[in-house]
Amino acid sequence: MGSGKWGDILKLFTSILVCLAAGLIGSIFTRTAIPTWYAALTKPSFTPPNWLFAPVWAILYILMGLAAYLVWRKGWEYREVRVGLITFLVQLALNTLWSIVFFGLKSPLGGAIVIVGLWVVLLFTILRFFKVSAAAGWLLVPYILWVSFAAALNISVWILNPQG
Repeated sequence: MGSGKWGDILKLFTSILVCLAAGLIGSIFTRTAIPTWYAALTKPSFTPPNWLFAPVWAILYILMGLAAYLVWRKGWEYREVRVGLITFLVQLALNTLWSIVFFGLKSPLGGAIVIVGLWVVLLFTILRFFKVSAAAGWLLVPYILWVSFAAALNISVWILNPQG
């Protein structure tokens, strides 16, 4: 990508767009399962209302994109940037995979396995991002907090619905 102001704008736009695209792909599997399969599951008392998930995820995907941009703009030629961004893309793929497994395959156990892996890779990503940009690392903190909550919710759904 180019350098200078226009290169930075293109990197920012691309970073946010890639994250939102991952969310869009995940939502394809989520949207149809929520009023049917997910609605029929027994859920823990701390389950938030369904309407809350979309705006929270939209904000988190934008924060992810901003964090990736802050790292990317430091320069692909630096090893820490490359490792951080590759790790970031792995966690983003796991994020999308979770929706496919949990909602698409209707597998709370499979979702629990994926989300634990996501959490580990996300923590590694945050630590890598902090080495490149403190702001980028901090932008991912709300995301790991939400993934921690989502993991607790996913595991609880699996325990409450052993046949699911």
